[in-house]
Amino acid sequence: MTDDDACEIQKVLVQLEFPFIYLKSLQFALFRTYGIPSISGTLTNTTQFSSPETALKRYADTVALVQEFVGHPPTSSRACTSIARTRWVHSSYRASGKILEDDMLYTLGLFATQPIEFVEKYEWRSLSDLEKCAIGTFWKSLGDSLDISYDALPSGKTGFRDGLQWLEEIMAWSDDYEARCMVPHVKNREIADQTIAVLLYMVPKPLQKIGLNLVTFMMDDRLRRAMLFDAPAFDFKLFSFLFSARRFAMRYLALPRPYFLRYTSYTDELDDNNRIFMTNWDAAPYYVKPTFRNRWGPVAWLTWALGRPLPGDEGSKYYPQGYYTPDVGPKYFEGKGRRGMEDIMKELETTRRGQCPFH
Repeated sequence: MTDDDACEIQKVLVQLEFPFIYLKSLQFALFRTYGIPSISGTLTNTTQFSSPETALKRYADTVALVQEFVGHPPTSSRACTSIARTRWVHSSYRASGKILEDDMLYTLGLFATQPIEFVEKYEWRSLSDLEKCAIGTFWKSLGDSLDISYDALPSGKTGFRDGLQWLEEIMAWSDDYEARCMVPHVKNREIADQTIAVLLYMVPKPLQKIGLNLVTFMMDDRLRRAMLFDAPAFDFKLFSFLFSARRFAMRYLALPRPYFLRYTSYTDELDDNNRIFMTNWDAAPYYVKPTFRNRWGPVAWLTWALGRPLPGDEGSKYYPQGYYTPDVGPKYFEGKGRRGMEDIMKELETTRRGQCPFH
């Protein structure tokens, strides 16, 4: 299977088949990494979670970069630019040893495996082997482009047969890594609290407790212990029933989603300034264009009722002009890294060609 084919199959899953659960699984993939003290400790030291505002900005930046390389063909300029930016932003931390290579591999593995697990738990059907192979192929290729080593995996040095074998090995390795490294730590809880505040940003205050219980429901016992959370039993039964009811309704009552209703969260075309806009928001309205609909539509009225800012509020604080991918990241990195990104882009032109990453 080629990288191009894998990307197209995954896009169908994200945009048409399971948009809600798939996107939640990617959010939880990132959230799960905060159960590893070496990761949560590094994030605490960078101050990116030192306040609600910096946490909201980091969330928006992560979404922007991920949606660019997930939502566009592997050889496209938009995908390669986001990969180059991601590599450059992490490069100094990796070179200094502040970000461990095992943590990079673990994070990559979660982005591949969490969607599979979430679909199995909460959706109306399981993924086929073809779809799992596509997910494995896509993320293995992305890991190559992000210069992540697979030497820790059994076949890392000899090569993998296909996306399914890569998935099996990274699942097993990740589980073992968690058993060794996902341990209770106060820094895990600090980062988790800030992240949960982002996830529940659009939830009314009277419902925040229920929202928190839903988040802990979607954790397993290992992650819950590492983040120092308790398990509320009654809510768990309620949430289990609701997800079961949703699964039944989606399987037997819902029609297939037509292509014109596919889920997208970004503009397809760059504007005259090579900027891209988010088309919706579930936290602070970073990178959302202040159009009439975005300021006066139903979501805008809900946002206003919750006392949250609308797109275009507070001047340039939420970047209403959209995002320019080579600038995405912490504010102190804006305008930096051009030469390093150019070198990475030249490398990707020869290595990321949409071909099969196994042969």
